[in-house]
Amino acid sequence: MSFKRPYRGVFPVAPTIFHADGTLDLDGQRRCIDFMIDAGSQGLCILANFSEQFVLTDAERETVMDAVLDHVAGRVPVIVTTTHFASHICAERSRKAQERGAAMVMIMPPYHGATFRVGEPAIEAFFRKVSAAISIPIMIQDAPVAGTPLSPAFLARLAREVENVSYFKIEVAQAAAKLRTILELGGSAIEGPWDGEEAITLMADLDAGATGSMTGGGYPDGIRTIIDPYLAGDREAAKKAYERWLPLINHENRQCGLAAAKILMKEGGVIGSAAVRHPLDLPHPAAQAGLIEIARERDAMVLRWGR
Repeated sequence: MSFKRPYRGVFPVAPTIFHADGTLDLDGQRRCIDFMIDAGSQGLCILANFSEQFVLTDAERETVMDAVLDHVAGRVPVIVTTTHFASHICAERSRKAQERGAAMVMIMPPYHGATFRVGEPAIEAFFRKVSAAISIPIMIQDAPVAGTPLSPAFLARLAREVENVSYFKIEVAQAAAKLRTILELGGSAIEGPWDGEEAITLMADLDAGATGSMTGGGYPDGIRTIIDPYLAGDREAAKKAYERWLPLINHENRQCGLAAAKILMKEGGVIGSAAVRHPLDLPHPAAQAGLIEIARERDAMVLRWGR
């Protein structure tokens, strides 16, 4: 399925849905996807950190990818996260994602644990190897979890010189300043400057030139009320919408994390269990109740979609 580029708008991360015993719930996964599309997602991302990709076996990753891509069936573009430390494994994951119908792959620079890193020459060679295996866009995820400094000049050079590297999800401190600099240095090679981190810095990032946002999956309808008017030129309407939804964005970002979307989906009857995989655990019940309360006050679609 071919989609119009550049990709813009709201592309939330889909959580991976588990039964209460921790096994994959593929029926729940499909309902999750249907809700996210009905709620206004202009695209989706799967197998990201917020999808708990790090608790899945390789076979489970492929099972989830196949189930989601088959179920989406071309309704919206799907970004598949293919991050791996090894260049050849990341390239093979990316090739398989493209073959199955992914519109883009999202990849972090090579890292492992707190100390295993590689320098810029090796990072560049890594992305060249991955790019050579595919023909769809690569989004570089610049996030603190990798612990890898990626300067704006280096990212802009990758966009100019490495085929397919053209999207950047910026989630580090002072993201807006970094987005501005990448756009200044990279120019037209930067096809997609994107916001992330649950949209906690969305207005600043939009002002800096972001054209897409990869948020949590619980309330794309709310994020649309911010991004749509902004991209249409109505900053004041976007600012008011951001003020309305910011308490929920903040509670997800600071209190509930990757469990937030599943907590809301369970409350709204989208899925049967909000389970995260051991050794992860759900937030304190009070934090969950606060999340649901804030979402209900904003009439988030997730709380009524499955009822």
